[in-house]
Amino acid sequence: MPDGYFHYGLLVALAIALLIAAFTDIRRRQIDNWLNGAIALGAPLFWWASGVSLWPGAAIQLGVAFAAFAVLAGLFALRVMGGGDVKLLTALALWIEPGLFLQLLIVMALAGGVLTVVLGAWHVMRRHRDRLAVPYGVAISCGGLWVLSIHYLPAAAIAANSG
Repeated sequence: MPDGYFHYGLLVALAIALLIAAFTDIRRRQIDNWLNGAIALGAPLFWWASGVSLWPGAAIQLGVAFAAFAVLAGLFALRVMGGGDVKLLTALALWIEPGLFLQLLIVMALAGGVLTVVLGAWHVMRRHRDRLAVPYGVAISCGGLWVLSIHYLPAAAIAANSG
């Protein structure tokens, strides 16, 4: 298992990736596949740096990601979510512990609700008649950054400083 700085660096890289996802979703209403792929491919490095066992640790992470993808793909089929949002949440499920992933979903839903109300009001004030497009990658990133800042980054910083 590598030192705490590598673990901390991976978490910082994930936080930066979430900020990029939010920014590109605001600008282009799109979350790039290369970014989602990089987040997903970084998860095994994170497992290794965190000392996650293959069984049951990594297997549980893969199971949660698969379950998240199945549910979210259904929402995509109903045109409730965008494809980039589905991929971003699935990739995050590979990083975040199952109990904390539920917390991420709750924070994401709250942030998404606030974002929808604010953008809806802006949409009405500007008298737009087209369909409201909410960049939900912002809410997903908020949920991810919340969980990282509360549960992962403080512990990683302590480990890096003591290691």
